[in-house]
Amino acid sequence: MTYTSLEDCVKDLEKHQFLVRIKEEIDPYLEMALVHRILFLQNGPAIFYETIKGSKFPAISNIFGNYERAKFIFRSSFDKIKKLIELRANIEQFQKNPLRYISLISTLWNSLPKKGSLKSNYQEIKISELPFIVNWKKDGGPYITLPIVLSYDVEKPKILKTNLGMYRIQLAGNQYKLNEEIGLHYQIHRGIGIHHQKAIQCNKPLKVSIFVGGPPAHTLAAVMPLPEGLPEVAFAGALANRRFRYVFDQGYFISIDSDFCILGEVQNYLLPEGPFGDHLGYYSLKHNFPVLKVEKVIAKKNAIWPFTVVGRPPQEDTIFGKIIHELTQSMVPNSLPGVRKVHAVDEAGVHPLLLAIGSERYIPYIPNQKKQPMEILTQANAILGFNQLSLAKYLFIVAEDSDTPDIHNVMEFIKYTLERIDFSRDIHFLTNTTMDTLDYSGGKLNFGSKVIFSATNPKKRTLSIQNLHFDLKHTKIKHQWVYPGILALEMQAYNKEKNDIKKLIQFIEKNHTDFSTTGMIVLCNDAEFVAKNYKNFLWVTFTRSNPATDIYGPFQKFLNKHWYCENPIIIDARIKPHLAPPLEEDKKTIEKVKRFFKKGASLEKFEFFIP
Repeated sequence: MTYTSLEDCVKDLEKHQFLVRIKEEIDPYLEMALVHRILFLQNGPAIFYETIKGSKFPAISNIFGNYERAKFIFRSSFDKIKKLIELRANIEQFQKNPLRYISLISTLWNSLPKKGSLKSNYQEIKISELPFIVNWKKDGGPYITLPIVLSYDVEKPKILKTNLGMYRIQLAGNQYKLNEEIGLHYQIHRGIGIHHQKAIQCNKPLKVSIFVGGPPAHTLAAVMPLPEGLPEVAFAGALANRRFRYVFDQGYFISIDSDFCILGEVQNYLLPEGPFGDHLGYYSLKHNFPVLKVEKVIAKKNAIWPFTVVGRPPQEDTIFGKIIHELTQSMVPNSLPGVRKVHAVDEAGVHPLLLAIGSERYIPYIPNQKKQPMEILTQANAILGFNQLSLAKYLFIVAEDSDTPDIHNVMEFIKYTLERIDFSRDIHFLTNTTMDTLDYSGGKLNFGSKVIFSATNPKKRTLSIQNLHFDLKHTKIKHQWVYPGILALEMQAYNKEKNDIKKLIQFIEKNHTDFSTTGMIVLCNDAEFVAKNYKNFLWVTFTRSNPATDIYGPFQKFLNKHWYCENPIIIDARIKPHLAPPLEEDKKTIEKVKRFFKKGASLEKFEFFIP
């Protein structure tokens, strides 16, 4: 199936019973987002909202709400794209079996953008006519959550030199002049930043086009981590089975197939943007970001407004991650020599926790019992310098062996690492470095630290669950086991003096034999919540801690500027004053949206989203 528009996709999903319609008027303030989250959690269908309060345009969400539906949408091109990426990763495959790739000729043709002209079915509108969807109660205003943002090198205005990215767009609120200014939030390591820098150097305006809607392939292309030099518009056409159609008018590239298009120039001043409930499960706080002066807004006469909702994982963007992983997994060994697999852990917010399997080939003649991480440290540094993997905060990397667990079995993988790591040698920090813009654990926007936990066979300890008794005197302390060798320890509220941590370390050192089978202790505000399931553990541990300031261990020392300790490693994942507040559901809105569900329908599963 080839979609020429978002409307085509809607009709196809409805035909195959993958879509439900809400005919009753719905409020874009909190209600639409909450209905979306409930249906996503229940593995429900895509949702078409026919009547939205305050807007004449209908909307759709949860298009990519489960993996099977996403694969269904791209069913006519998915395998071809996998083959194309596989071929790019290893051109020798073509020489071995050229017939396997003969079907890619049409895919390569579709990757070439096609210049056309705007049809008469477009109308000019204002920003205020768009659905003003607010996802979370403390959001700074309505946002575009599935924008396709096109920018280009001001000295090379060519369609194959453009960049498509997905950066949240604040439509109103704060200090923005309604219908004249919107917020353009782009983070570090984004292609638009290169174009912005070039425009500043050349003293030229940076003209940006924001597309909303169009064939679903265009949306996926905007989040695809493509190598530099490979344009997203080419990928969009190949995945859509239809060439990317565009016009270039008055310095703006316009997607002919998009439902909406906002054209504007990036200004030479910043304005506060946010807060925004983000994909880590917290609010991104209000900060100054670039402003787009709106020149024109156009929409198809039958335009449909697509949106998504982000928040604590899993959410719809989790499916994006799965699709991207399946498409690009063949690129890993080629892009990162020696690295076998990588897995960005969605439950931890993607960037905070990365797992990797590498290989040890430097000195093969060393007996297995004397091996230590060597080549995998080189590979770890390559990973932390590659594309968006460079945003990883915690990296667990092990050498591939016969007993290496499945990298997607996250808890077993962490346990495997902790059982083989030499705590006096194999923990490596990178301090005062750039971090994901959404991660506030470092106490400063875009800055923080990283840590590498590296391990090889042989196994050095066996982790298990054992009875422990803590007596720290006048310190409230409860504990629950999360997993064998991994303990959640409930402590008093965080304080800068860290006297409670000092007492804990002294206690562990005094009773160290009791902790011989413990690999990690996580300090938290609620041990029962952290230990309830592995998702809670991953979310709390790796989003609320900054390695350089929040990792400790018994018998910790420095040798030649290298920090080391003995087991167990201690991670302070308590809530701290500089952290952003977590997202919480609005109970009044929960009551309001019950009218959209069958009488007696249970929303019990939804409690997962109320931390």
